[in-house]
Amino acid sequence: MQKYAIDERGYYGEFGGAYIPEILHKCVTDLKEAYLRIMESDRFQQDFEKLLCDYVGRPSPLYHSKQLSERYGGKIYLKREDLNHTGAHKINNTVGQILIAREMGKTRIIAETGAGQHGVATATVCALMQMPCTVYMGKTDVERQEVNVKKMEMLGATVVPVTSGNMTLKDATNEAIRDWCTHPGDTHYIIGSTIGPDPYPDMVARLQSVISREIKEQLLREEGRDYPDYLFACVGGGSNAAGTIYHYLNDERVRIVLAEAGGKGIDSGESAATIHLGSIGILHGCKTLLMQTEDGQITEPYSISAGLDYPGIGPIHAYLASAGRAQVLAVNDDEALKAAFELTRNEGIIPALESAHALAALDKVIFSPGDIVVLTLSGRGDKDLETYFAYQLPITNY
Repeated sequence: MQKYAIDERGYYGEFGGAYIPEILHKCVTDLKEAYLRIMESDRFQQDFEKLLCDYVGRPSPLYHSKQLSERYGGKIYLKREDLNHTGAHKINNTVGQILIAREMGKTRIIAETGAGQHGVATATVCALMQMPCTVYMGKTDVERQEVNVKKMEMLGATVVPVTSGNMTLKDATNEAIRDWCTHPGDTHYIIGSTIGPDPYPDMVARLQSVISREIKEQLLREEGRDYPDYLFACVGGGSNAAGTIYHYLNDERVRIVLAEAGGKGIDSGESAATIHLGSIGILHGCKTLLMQTEDGQITEPYSISAGLDYPGIGPIHAYLASAGRAQVLAVNDDEALKAAFELTRNEGIIPALESAHALAALDKVIFSPGDIVVLTLSGRGDKDLETYFAYQLPITNY
């Protein structure tokens, strides 16, 4: 059995499990009993691979960035998930989950979204499969991600602004779970990250593992070996990170570096650095690290990135950090913005703010000249243009 794999109880070490209301027990149990059987079937494999190729546009390129390589040393590759249909890695998971939902006879889809990319990806596959779709999104995120809201509505989804809490991803997830409790029979909840009750963390990681599978194939072709020395990814809930590292978890030659959102600084009181600041608790169906008070009340997270301001972390990442398998770095807003502008000006690639956190983490690691580094560019920056436009960085910095 793989050292870092989920166990038969649905845990990664002490993290994971399924902490759910009784009304959802059958939904979650049915999914747990069905997902591996469906995913391993010939029909699913054929449909999934064909859609990834012809609809999503995979494989996504592995691009050698000469600018980043010269700046940091080593040989730095960008895994270009930003070039996928809908502009991020999220589509890999939604394609897979809607195929599973179809096979289970579900007729209605719900989702939560923060930055909007998962919502767009869910609305996209619902349009493709002609299924009704409701997306819950915090009012704060609705306002800062207006283009993605309009895209979802154009695709036929109903977007429900959530006004509880600080009106971001946590609150959207709460409302999606309430909806699921009300419609357990016909509804499948497409969770967008490696979070939630078992089997979601494992299912999402498996669907996103196409990223690391392609990295292995592409590195073998480019470098004559199928593993890098370093893997970098941003981590909020953790789906692009889980997909990036999936096939390398037990390969100790590969060092895993994850960048979480430091916000205005981990000691500022305005941060989303859950692994640095969190303690063990239960949220949205699983036991993991959470930003919370001593009496267990959730602390509102903050990040300039709508996709990273979540007060928890996927249980796999909580385990990898606690076990020392992954190095987790906190990247603050200004560092992420600076990295985004540098990639834009020097490579002609505008990254998502989430991805910019991973780019900024390169500055915190010292590489040897022969190191091969792969960094997953999880999404493109179209959705973040208003934030970028408002951020005036002197051109002399480049």
